[in-house]
Amino acid sequence: MRSFLYVMAAFVVMALGFWAYQENYKTQQAIKDVRGLHAQIGAAHERLGMLRAEWAYLNRPDRLADLAELNFDRLGLLPLMPDAFGAVDQIIYPIPPISPIINPIELSFDPADVENPL
Repeated sequence: MRSFLYVMAAFVVMALGFWAYQENYKTQQAIKDVRGLHAQIGAAHERLGMLRAEWAYLNRPDRLADLAELNFDRLGLLPLMPDAFGAVDQIIYPIPPISPIINPIELSFDPADVENPL
């Protein structure tokens, strides 16, 4: 009986070792995947920074003004001037709609019912 328990314990130890070995390889593969994702994220951040710089370069006010002048006959764009902007108090906001009265309450007032009028 004791030898059976020793053999079973040896099998359990071997099974746990095999399981730990497999988990170790899975963990190493997951770490490699995460490193690859970090590299992709870094490359995407670099591309995004380059695109933002290019966007800022292409949207320079002097360049846009020159393009507006060159293409005035086709687009009809006017240059931006400080007097082209309005004040906030000039904005007309829409009047909110008045909801209909669904359940009206009738009130009646008779001045004769008051004992001591002012």
